[in-house]
Amino acid sequence: MNSGITRRATLVAAGVTAAAGLTTTGLLSTPAVAAPQPFRNDALKEALRRAEARRRRLLTGRPSANGWEMQKAVDADGDIVTCPVPGTGLTVPVRTGDVETVLIHVVRRFHYEVDTLGAHGEPNPLEGWMAPSAVRDSRRPESNRASGTAVVIRPGSYPPGVRDGFTAGQQLLIHDIIADTEGVVRWGGDDRRPYEGLFYLDVPPGDARLARVAARIRTWAGTPGAGAGVVPDVTEPSRRRRAARYR
Repeated sequence: MNSGITRRATLVAAGVTAAAGLTTTGLLSTPAVAAPQPFRNDALKEALRRAEARRRRLLTGRPSANGWEMQKAVDADGDIVTCPVPGTGLTVPVRTGDVETVLIHVVRRFHYEVDTLGAHGEPNPLEGWMAPSAVRDSRRPESNRASGTAVVIRPGSYPPGVRDGFTAGQQLLIHDIIADTEGVVRWGGDDRRPYEGLFYLDVPPGDARLARVAARIRTWAGTPGAGAGVVPDVTEPSRRRRAARYR
């Protein structure tokens, strides 16, 4: 009997037996995979549908002077909510997102550099959204309040049609603030019919300048020595030229 053949046969037989054992224990078998289940979250879908329905009920189909759509209510699942103004202790209802970022920046700089809001005992030093039903003329800049894209500082102190409520130095600061926004925000004091308490968005929906300016302001918020609260030298020639360009 050939012993080499016997050893080979024996090794082959042993290998087959071992493989069978590994297969039985699952070590060489393909892992079982659960059959994919379709994604279903009916409760979430229904909540989103209801939220969108509530938002649509707030829409008016009417644009304010800058092209943004007026909304019927604030803090009602729409785009306009009451937002805090850091450093002032005040809140103001405005459109959320980039609009909020830019307008809040303007209010904060005014508070820190031009005149402290609430320091004179006025009952309501800052106003934002107003009901579309209160809009007398949607062509006027103050109609932008109904779309959440404008704020009024001290409405009782700087009424429409009245000019020179601010000193020359304060106006210099205000124009520097507007230059911060690259003209995305306009000061009502520069309008033909002045409204010196009014600051409003001066770009239509979807304008790329708004997103760019808002992103820069957010960057300032995390940068020491930048943004609202850091008083610049507005008399510096380059800043004055910049302010004149956006006036």
